[in-house]
Amino acid sequence: MKYQNILVEKDAAIATITINRPTKLNALNRVTIKELNQAFSKLEKDKNILAIILTGSSEKAFVAGADISEFADFSVKEGKKLAAKGQEILFDFVENLSTPVIAAINGFALGGGLELAMACHFRVASDNAKMGLPEVSLGVIPGYGGTQRLPQLVGKGRAMEMIMTANMIDAQRALDYGLVNHVVSQNGLLEFCQKLAGKISNNSSVAIGYAIKAINGCFNNSVNGFSTEINAFGKCFGTADFKEGTTAFMEKRKAHFPGK
Repeated sequence: MKYQNILVEKDAAIATITINRPTKLNALNRVTIKELNQAFSKLEKDKNILAIILTGSSEKAFVAGADISEFADFSVKEGKKLAAKGQEILFDFVENLSTPVIAAINGFALGGGLELAMACHFRVASDNAKMGLPEVSLGVIPGYGGTQRLPQLVGKGRAMEMIMTANMIDAQRALDYGLVNHVVSQNGLLEFCQKLAGKISNNSSVAIGYAIKAINGCFNNSVNGFSTEINAFGKCFGTADFKEGTTAFMEKRKAHFPGK
C-alpha cells in the first residue's frame, strides 16, 4: 500500500514505520493519523511481523506536535470529536496492539508527538531528543491521552510540572524520569531499537500479546489487572507456543515458537 505521509519497511520479523513530513517536522494531521492507523492495522494482521519500530524522518523531529492549522477554528463539539476520534483510531489503538511497538524518538517529540510515543509500549531516545507537552501555551490541554499516560510514566508531580510549565525536557532527564528506557546516539538509534526488536521476536508472540493486555489492565480503572493476568496466564497453557516453549526447555534446546 502506498502512503502519502509515512514509510513502511519490513526486515524479516521487524517492521519500521517512519512518519515522513520533514518540512512540517512530522506534525500529525488527519491524513497522517489515518495512514498510521492503516499501517498498524495491516502489520498487526501480518503474523510474520513480531515487532514494530516507530520513528520520524530526518534528525530534527520524531513528531513535533499536531498540525494546529487543522483545528485552530474548531468549536467545543468539534474539539471533543477530534480528541475522541484520534484516541480511538491511533493512540489507544497502538497501546492495545498485541504486536509490541517501540518508539525511536529521534528528535523533538512535542504535544501529540510525545503522546504518540507514550502510547507505544516503550521508548528509546536519541541523545538530541527533546520532549514536552506545550499545549497550555496555546490555551488548550493535551487531548490524545497525555494527561493520563504522562503521570503513569513519570508520576503525578512531574507530569503536573511538565504540563503546567509547557517546558521541554532533554533526553537525559526523560531517562531519569522513566519516560524513556534508553538514551543512545542519533546514529545508533535505529540499530539499537532493531536489536531490542530482535530480542523480542525470539520470544512467544502469543505470550507477549497476553503480557501487553495484562500490563495495560494495571492502568485501566474499569479493569481488574490481577484478574486479567490470571485469565491471560491460564490461556497461555492452551497455546502451541507454551507447548513448544516448555518442551524446548526440558529438551535443553532453543524454542521455535509457531505463534499459535
